[in-house]
Amino acid sequence: MNTLTVDDLRFEIRRSPRRRSVQITVDRGGELLLSAPDFCSTRVMEQFVREKRFWIYTKLAEKEARATSPTTKHYMNGEGFPYLGRRYRLLLVPDQDAAVKLEHGRFKMRGAAAGAGRAHMVQWYTERARAWLTTRVERFRARIGVEPAGVSVQDLGYRWGSCGKGAKVYFHWRTILLPPRVVEYLVVHELVHLIEPHHTPAFWTRVERVMPDYASRKQWLAESGGQEWL
Repeated sequence: MNTLTVDDLRFEIRRSPRRRSVQITVDRGGELLLSAPDFCSTRVMEQFVREKRFWIYTKLAEKEARATSPTTKHYMNGEGFPYLGRRYRLLLVPDQDAAVKLEHGRFKMRGAAAGAGRAHMVQWYTERARAWLTTRVERFRARIGVEPAGVSVQDLGYRWGSCGKGAKVYFHWRTILLPPRVVEYLVVHELVHLIEPHHTPAFWTRVERVMPDYASRKQWLAESGGQEWL
């Protein structure tokens, strides 16, 4: 059994021989994941879900609120923007050779570019994400045993990443906003999908072999990954 339904809540079950307790994760898109030891019975999992029901509904409501009412960024001096898990303040400057730069611990943007500030920031993030993610894909591909055809960075809506035809891997440009250890989890996740297309036990076993602490990274992503907007 790979899924569990308790009233109106449907969970994808992920079992692991290393796990000793049951854990619930509310994913970025509102998907519910239930991690459990191999020996855990359906009755125990159902009981755990009922005990955590209030927490689950609270998390689902929070994610829905974030999806419908994102924080609006203002492209003015002092506004904070994330990059690889850290926040940098924006400074508008009279002139520079690029619309956006990260320099001396601050984002710098040409004052004349502020009217289209979001577009310029997205372009900057996309360029940095492409280079950063390509190096991580190269680092992990041999350990996983895959040969991806390429790396593409674009707006994927509510998905962090995906695999396309021809073994190409895709990532949302927003991944570069997250802490490096979380971005690396996303890289491993998508590369393993080149072997295991679905979230089966075999998929999670392969992820765990490469990244034994993936569960904590995945939990951080589910709980905090939707907090950054532009």
